[in-house]
Amino acid sequence: MTALPITFACGLYDRMLALQTGDIKPEGIDLNFLVMDDPREIFDRMSNRLEFDACEMSSSEYISRFAANRLPFVALPVFASRVFRHGFMIVNRNHIKSPKDMEGKRIGVPLYTQTAAMFIRGLMQHDLGIDLSTIEWIEGAVNEPGGYGNPNVMPMLKPVNKKPNTSGKSLSDLLAAGEIHAIIGSNLPHSFKRHPDVVRLFPDYRAREKDYYQRTKIFPVMHLIVIRKDVYDKNPFVATSLYNAFCAAKDLAWKKIRYSGTLRYMLPWLPDDVEEIDGLFGGDCWPYGVEPNRPTLEALVTYMVEQGLIPEHIPVEKLFVTTYG
Repeated sequence: MTALPITFACGLYDRMLALQTGDIKPEGIDLNFLVMDDPREIFDRMSNRLEFDACEMSSSEYISRFAANRLPFVALPVFASRVFRHGFMIVNRNHIKSPKDMEGKRIGVPLYTQTAAMFIRGLMQHDLGIDLSTIEWIEGAVNEPGGYGNPNVMPMLKPVNKKPNTSGKSLSDLLAAGEIHAIIGSNLPHSFKRHPDVVRLFPDYRAREKDYYQRTKIFPVMHLIVIRKDVYDKNPFVATSLYNAFCAAKDLAWKKIRYSGTLRYMLPWLPDDVEEIDGLFGGDCWPYGVEPNRPTLEALVTYMVEQGLIPEHIPVEKLFVTTYG
């Protein structure tokens, strides 16, 4: 039987590498792995033109489309990217010295609907007690003037005090000048560590993130995997085949990370880091599937309701197609 050709666009993460090298092959699939390290480009090309058979996709953009029943793809509970976000709250220390100081301020964000921003605002509201309604949000690219990508964003369901950055400066430059007071999102401004007033709100972010996970079991998921719906409808086996392959590739990556004969990465204390991670996460810090990620997924859905992206809570298991191991 001829293998089904599937074009898959994704960053070349360690957990995906074996699929790109061919060390792991999805059963019944001839996988064409397109290495693309700009997630925004992947999202825009898939959302606007359905250019790939499968790809990594913004979790919040997928859920927004699911809620609006405007969904040209289905999702797998495979999380290509996940990042704790305490370290991505960057402030001008002349204006913000504590979390509550963020109230009433102008805060830059690449895209209000960005998954990273959703999780940070959820953290701000639920963990730090910040009134989000007092904040003016300035949308734009962090390190260059203008907008962030070419997103096909679903309309907001309630008014939000946000406006585009039309200053002709980057958000990073505005923050250094004190014209905005903080930046949240998925990457760090160039002015961080270059301008003396641009600092992290939480210099001890790693300790805070560990405490946050221990209390909440939330490890924010940024990107999941989607398959074009027409491809899935014609070939439903691809969901299980890809899911199993993603799991196998992740397992192989972990095996290589744990090998102590040589260091897999340029991290001098990698073995100690792995021991610490195992102690905190119980052996798997990057689980796939719905149940191990339920607290994180339910938190994201809750934040999206509260922040006006979707009208009501969605049972998280409904977001994903069924796979069979």
